Amino acid sequence: MKAKVKIVIVDDHEIFRSGLKMVLSKLNYVTIVGEASNGQEFLDLMRTTPIDIVLMDIEMPIMNGIDATAIAIKENPQLKVISLTMFTEDDYIQSMMDAGVKGFLVKNINKETLDKAITSVAAGGNYYSEELFNFFTRKLNPTEEKKDCPEIQFTAREKEILQLLSEGLSNKEIADVLYVSERTVVGHKSNMLAKTGCKSAISLLAYALRNKLIII
Repeated sequence: MKAKVKIVIVDDHEIFRSGLKMVLSKLNYVTIVGEASNGQEFLDLMRTTPIDIVLMDIEMPIMNGIDATAIAIKENPQLKVISLTMFTEDDYIQSMMDAGVKGFLVKNINKETLDKAITSVAAGGNYYSEELFNFFTRKLNPTEEKKDCPEIQFTAREKEILQLLSEGLSNKEIADVLYVSERTVVGHKSNMLAKTGCKSAISLLAYALRNKLIII
């Protein structure tokens, strides 16, 4: 039997955590291994509990989600973090990207969206709520990227991979769709990161959205 995805919820609002637990309980491949009301509480839990995915709030007392994510991923690079955000928290999205999150969910998520996000991230992909696409295209200005420049050319295969990444597919799933090896997909992603100066797949997709390289 395949092991369940071990999830921790980190949010300072108990009612929101309770609602999220109720939704997660309907996903039979998930097991909730803990919850925390702030970043420090989560770090203490992480150091004693095996975790696959963290659903991480951004603004919390004692330690926020940005600092907690950066520390957690530094200590456990295999950990996958999905940020829980409100539209009023746009200023923090770049910081969460820099910290290494694998996706973003707005807090009005339903079961279907949560299911898709968890399965995508668990498989090695990325996921972002559609409500955030406008933010990526209009407001995001990653400091680590080179200035958006039409001289940067992507091959047809790189554009195919970007499109599939935007749909939340993992490297392996992209490889299966394109009938290439997973190593080939990783190589193309590395080339695109080098071309744009992006440091993460999320930054790369933000770049692709702003430059209309993918269809959403």
